[in-house]
Amino acid sequence: MPKLRRRADGQPLRAAMHRAGLSIPALAEATKGVDPAGKGVSAATVGRLAGQGKTARESCELRTAWFVAEALHRETPTPLQDLFAMPSPSTSIIERSTPDAEEG
Repeated sequence: MPKLRRRADGQPLRAAMHRAGLSIPALAEATKGVDPAGKGVSAATVGRLAGQGKTARESCELRTAWFVAEALHRETPTPLQDLFAMPSPSTSIIERSTPDAEEG
């Protein structure tokens, strides 16, 4: 599954957290409410996505981004696309399977 990249080094995420009045631990806790399994996203992962510096993470799985955006969206109208850049379409032209006529 493709990874989503955070926009502008996490600035939109930090701004949305500020508008929503959520700290890193509070946002992590809020993600449990949008995760059907109830696990959510760890505070460490939220911190890496919102953070700056050496420990910051530039990308994450779609599932992680979705839970963060949904938890924030409950407090402030911030869509996923404002926080994370969608992956670009694949330009791969490599054939992945052998046509039936060529099987030997």
